[in-house]
Amino acid sequence: MVVVMKNNLILLDEKGRRSDGRRWNELRPVNMAVGILERADGSAIVETGKTKVLAAVYGPKEMYPKHLAMPDRAILRVAYRMASFSVEERKKPHPSRREIELSKVIKEALEPAVILEEFPRTVIDVYVLVLQADGGTRVASINAASLALADAGIPMKGLVTAIAVGRLGNQVIVDLNDLEDKYGDADMPIAYIPSTGEITLFQMDGTMPPDMFNKCLEVAIETLNKMHEFQKEALKSKYLTSKKKTNS
Repeated sequence: MVVVMKNNLILLDEKGRRSDGRRWNELRPVNMAVGILERADGSAIVETGKTKVLAAVYGPKEMYPKHLAMPDRAILRVAYRMASFSVEERKKPHPSRREIELSKVIKEALEPAVILEEFPRTVIDVYVLVLQADGGTRVASINAASLALADAGIPMKGLVTAIAVGRLGNQVIVDLNDLEDKYGDADMPIAYIPSTGEITLFQMDGTMPPDMFNKCLEVAIETLNKMHEFQKEALKSKYLTSKKKTNS
């Protein structure tokens, strides 16, 4: 195994261990829960390692101003924000260009799954707040927002599941942490609807040799299916708990 170092940091050691001790195909610890905000129509929290993201959904509701409403479908609006305390150096409270860009990216990743035609002339608002950032906030936000939409009872083709894959030297890795995101050779966020097989987001930062590209995509789909199981368990957990309370 070739050791990968960047900025005097060992990202991959001679035993194939990454900076946080994981193997190339291991996810960080994952925790997901839905229905955590009483005043939202749907909500979810997703934790992947040290990254923590909260999502809330409001709607469908009447669109104001009315002239912006679509006669044949709802409008999906997404606002992605990072809390000032979510990163090591305090972030300025006003929305940055990156937050505005990621709001659009997350919206476009979710839209293909949401059956917006069910609610003409309305709007569905999705708010995503990063409470703590340690790499992968974009994909964690998509996972949380998808769960929150499902929790709100919004009709969907299926959950949208997201993960980032990448490379360190000649090694494919999954679920990049902050160091790997900053200093790795490639970062490839992918969002996917497992129930339909549709890819709704595909981006890449860095460089990827052609012979590694297919391997990355194959590994991404396998990992997305694992992440999808966590999402399903989060939804089941809420409603099984509610059923037990009702029966008792």
